[in-house]
Amino acid sequence: MSHPPIAITMGDAAGIGPEIIAKAFCLQPALLSGCFVWGDVATMRRALQRLTGTGVPYPLARINRVDRLSETPPRCIPVLQEGDALAALVLGQVSAKAGAFAGSCVLSAARAAMRGEIAALVTAPLHKEALSAAGAPFNQFPGHTEMLQAVAAEHLGKPIAAVPVRMMLANDELRTVLVSIHVSLREAIDAVTFDNVLQTLLITHASLSRVLGRVPRIAVAGLNPHAGEGGLFGREELDVIIPAMRAAAQGGCDVSGPWAPDTVFMRARKRPGRDAEFDAVVAMYHDQGLIPVKYLGVEKGVNVTLGLPLVRTSPDHGTAFDIAASGSADPSSLIEAIRMARALSAV
Repeated sequence: MSHPPIAITMGDAAGIGPEIIAKAFCLQPALLSGCFVWGDVATMRRALQRLTGTGVPYPLARINRVDRLSETPPRCIPVLQEGDALAALVLGQVSAKAGAFAGSCVLSAARAAMRGEIAALVTAPLHKEALSAAGAPFNQFPGHTEMLQAVAAEHLGKPIAAVPVRMMLANDELRTVLVSIHVSLREAIDAVTFDNVLQTLLITHASLSRVLGRVPRIAVAGLNPHAGEGGLFGREELDVIIPAMRAAAQGGCDVSGPWAPDTVFMRARKRPGRDAEFDAVVAMYHDQGLIPVKYLGVEKGVNVTLGLPLVRTSPDHGTAFDIAASGSADPSSLIEAIRMARALSAV
């Protein structure tokens, strides 16, 4: 192959990850050329057998090493087996075995990415409860982002704090980057510090500059209603957010705000016939930033981890245990994640 392949980690075997991966290969063979699954052959085979209406009975091709992907026969789904085969699981139920296997796939694939063996990493959904039930080392990670951050720090020989990362959720209409992610709302408010806001702005600036080929226009959402209304509804904007914005501007960032969080996302939305005012919105906490993007359509959203020395994207949904055995999972968000991984790895 002329360039490294893209790895798709299988996600939790009891969820919809294997199904949406199988569907993506069947529906978008050209897009997934040069991609392979990092997971379990038997689980992927069962997922294919459950599919109906695809019209293409795709065979699996087990590969033993990433550099042997080019030897895979055409119109096959290449699967790199992670460790020992995974026994069949009850779909839709939390399983420590599934959590451990999914976590192991992510760690192995991330280390391969750090070694330059793969061009990008696309991760199917993990189940956080299953990951926690799996025990060490997986229970120390709330999710993918923290796991990938730890692997990057390990590879670079740095403490985790020295490899700051941020979550960006994006679709064709809107990009939003978060100051904090999977913490309680109380902890999220406490995380709105000068250092965290400044770090988020600098990571967003550096990452989007590479993607866009120019300085990105970054809007900053306030923490409080009406962005604090000059201190009437809270002083975080005056005491923390604005000083961080000034520091970012001195570092070359194009930042504006803080804007009222109930209107800034509309201004940053790109629609037919109407250009967006901003290239991205920096949101102060998880739900503030993700609700607007997800409202535009979960099937279009892609989760991108910024700040890593590797490309990582993910679909904008979870394991969907409630429909895992129904065969009705929509692969659209995964397909968009693969499409974005291709674009980002080509930058």
